[in-house]
Amino acid sequence: MEQLTLEDARVPDVRVEVVRSSKRRKTISAREVDGVIRVSIPATMSKADEAKWVDEMVRRVRRKTSSSAVDLEARAAVLASRYRLPRPDSIRWVGNQGSRWGSCTPVDRAIRISDRLADFPPWVLDYVLVHELAHLEVAAHDARFYALVDRYPKAERAIGYLMAKGLDE
Repeated sequence: MEQLTLEDARVPDVRVEVVRSSKRRKTISAREVDGVIRVSIPATMSKADEAKWVDEMVRRVRRKTSSSAVDLEARAAVLASRYRLPRPDSIRWVGNQGSRWGSCTPVDRAIRISDRLADFPPWVLDYVLVHELAHLEVAAHDARFYALVDRYPKAERAIGYLMAKGLDE
């Protein structure tokens, strides 16, 4: 096991340990253990790739920690009630939505929210939740759908914020 300094990891205010494994071929993982983020990488990985992946994995661990502080079920229930929208049967954070902020499967009434939203302002998360809740009533992005979404007073502002972050709704 090789331990990095903060300068090596290029991550402020966090202790990082890098574990190189000869058994590991391609996969990279990270987890927090007693306040230390332990990143496991293949033994053959270059120092440049190591630095890139340590930064990425620390970012993912922090994002997961941030998202766990938000009770999506409670927040969705409040928004559904406030804007007269249906409640989902399930709602959860996900880390695998590379090109979306959220998604909804109306058939099973499931909503998934990108954990990238965890560090955004609450009104932006609320907009995405309202957007996905509206899909429980109207699947398409048509006039009826946007009439539901526009009940949220900060919709236009949130859309602008999300566009500035690089992805449309």
